[in-house]
Parts: sequence; structure tokens; C-alpha cells
Amino acid sequence: MNSLGINKTNKQTRVVVAMSGGVDSSVVAALMKEEGYDVTGITLKLYDDTKQSREGRQCCAGQDIMDAKRVSEKISIKHEILYYQKKFKTEVIDSFIDSYAAGETPIPCVQCNQTVKFRDLFKYAKDLNADALITGHYVSRIQQNGNASMYRAKDHNRDQSYFLFSTTQEQLNFLRFPLGEIDKAETRSIAKKLNLNVADKPDSQDICFVPNGDYSAVIKKFRPDSFKSGKIIDLDGNQIGEHEGIINYTIGQRKGIKIASNKPLYVVNINSDNNTVVVGNKENLEIKEIRLRELNILADKKEFDKAINIKVRSTGRLLKAKINLENNYAKVEILDKEIGISPGQACVFYSQDEYGDKVLGGGWIDKTFNNYLST
Repeated sequence: MNSLGINKTNKQTRVVVAMSGGVDSSVVAALMKEEGYDVTGITLKLYDDTKQSREGRQCCAGQDIMDAKRVSEKISIKHEILYYQKKFKTEVIDSFIDSYAAGETPIPCVQCNQTVKFRDLFKYAKDLNADALITGHYVSRIQQNGNASMYRAKDHNRDQSYFLFSTTQEQLNFLRFPLGEIDKAETRSIAKKLNLNVADKPDSQDICFVPNGDYSAVIKKFRPDSFKSGKIIDLDGNQIGEHEGIINYTIGQRKGIKIASNKPLYVVNINSDNNTVVVGNKENLEIKEIRLRELNILADKKEFDKAINIKVRSTGRLLKAKINLENNYAKVEILDKEIGISPGQACVFYSQDEYGDKVLGGGWIDKTFNNYLST
């Protein structure tokens, strides 16, 4: 049994490494090569970035592809580029725009992992007769009784399990995450020791197709008719202002509302059916219950009989909750205080055992409920 848990010698074990051109995936590829595995690096070309601003850091763009190729040449591994622009446009960009136009707050990085990265790259790696698909994600993986489980990474500040909740059991059994037990500083240290050209490369900051974080510019480019003016109303339904398109607003937003008030106003609801934005005070943002759709369950349903933990945003804390599973839906009662939860985000389930915080799966937030209204 080798270090990847595969019953072959390292030399006989063929692995595909998903290489984004960043330091994490580059280090993973170099470590696999050092251990003597048969390594192929795969980089995805996901969109045409030739006209995009290169300010800030993004992934899967032109410069990143070149960086991945240089790393591959330096460590002497095979390298391929897969051109998935059409798939990415249909399944990630269009889905992102549809979600925003419906008044939601989407997470395209989860959609990207769910589709082109893990579904399509998984299939391609299988077609290459690979024994494993390796990524630079900061999540831990433990295999027992023939099936793998996913856990939060040792470095909780870097943990990416929230973005991987939709990984299927079949994919998880095939995937490996070598960085799950180390922290980012150690990853950069390894890159410097190996003299990789990306050792000091900044981390990606923006969504790859949203340069400088300007969501509205992307939506205006692809769906200009989304900018339809409408009413800003209070919790009693009274009009107190006007907006220039609901896509300019997200649940919990405070800045940019431009309405005078004795207390700060926050966006507490976005209604795409009547094109209104509802504002209220901060206490109106507290959410007690959420409804989820499109569940992906990675554990026995008996594990949901007790109170477990959830995350409702990637940088959020773990919250105590009770889960009621109903076919492909779930009702989640939040036992801790939390504000500003928005439809379109993900809710990920965790339970704690001797190995850490185990990912039980998750789903997409369809509706939220508080004492004032539901979205």
C-alpha cells in the first residue's frame, strides 16, 4: 500500500494533478513527482480572459496556465490543457447570472467544483486510466472500510471543505488532498525549497470571470436587461426609495442603499417576482430556519438524528443546528444566532469525531425564515 492508499508501487501508480497555476497545486504536483508517482498535470482553460483586466489575482487565466506549464517543465511531468470554455460558460457563468437575477447570492466556485472540475476532470482522469485525481485543496480525507470521508483541513483558516460539499462519494474515493494536514506557510516553504517559480505568487482573490469583484459589470455584459429599476420598501410594504436593479444588492448589504434613516438600514429581502428590495434594521437579518434544495449526502442518515454543526458561508463559523431531511430537501433549524443568510448560498453539514469535523454533505439555500418575513 503506497502513501495514497493504493495497492501498487509508486512507479506503477498513475495520478492526475489538477494544476491551476497557483502555489498549492504546483506543490502537490512536485510532491507526487518526488515520491515517484507517474504524474500528469492537467490545467483547465475555463474562459477567454484576453480582454479582462489583470489587476488582482484570479485562477484559470492565461498567465496561470503558463505558470502551470513552467512548473510542469521544471519538475519533468506531462502537462495537458483542457479547453472547457463552453461548459464553464453554460454551467457556471450562466448559472451565476441566473441566480443573481433571481435575487440570490450565488457561489460560482462551488458550481465550478461540482461541474467542470470534479465531474468532467474526474471523467477525463478515469479515461486516462489514472488511479487518483490529486488537487491542492485544503481539506482532509480519511479512508475506512472502502469509503473515504472528508474533514475540515488542519489549517482552519485555509479550509476549503465548504466549497466541496457537492463532491460525490465516488469522486471522493478517487480524490486525494495532500495539503489537508499542513498549513499555508508550510506549503510556501516547500515551494521555495523546490525552487518553484510560483513560490511567492499571491493567492487568487477574485472569482475568475469577475475581475476586481465587479459582479454588476459581468451581469451587464451578459444580461443587460437585468438592470430594471424598482421600489425599495420597508417591512410594512411602504416605498421609501428606488433601486436601479436588484442585481446591485445582496442580503445583509448596508452600503449603497442611499436612504436616510435614524438607524442603519440593511437589505433583508430581495424579491425578484415584483422587483423590490426590502430594507430593515440589523436585528431583522437574524435567521432562525432555512430550507435547502439539491442535497448531497455523504453520511448515513442516522448521523442527522442529533444536533450537528453547519456553515452557511465559506468564512463563517460553525453553527449548531437540527436537520430534518426530506427527500432532496432539508429543513434546518439554526440553534445559534446568525444574520444575513441568503438564498443561493450553500449550507454544509459537519459532525465531530476523533478525526475532526467530518463533512456530512450539504445543500443549496432555497428559502430563509425569520420573525419578520421569509425569502
